[in-house]
Amino acid sequence: MTISSRRETVTFRRPFRIRGIERLLPAGAYEVIADEETIESETFSAYRRIATTIIVPAVGACDAMEVLSIGSVDLANAQAADARGAND
Repeated sequence: MTISSRRETVTFRRPFRIRGIERLLPAGAYEVIADEETIESETFSAYRRIATTIIVPAVGACDAMEVLSIGSVDLANAQAADARGAND
């Protein structure tokens, strides 16, 4: 099995929360990294997500960043809440 990482930028229009992160995160663009492993078979190849992380501003440190592990469903829920204008 091979592991690969896929990076994308996710933008939130308003402050938001993601389950597992205890603080309100500011609006802005965030880099999200999804690590996936290849599942091989004789007839097809598939990918299984094994980790999702987001890079956020560190607490109390000027210009410092931290990488936090999140659930892909929790990220999708935060994006949906942002689109609705909610702060779930």
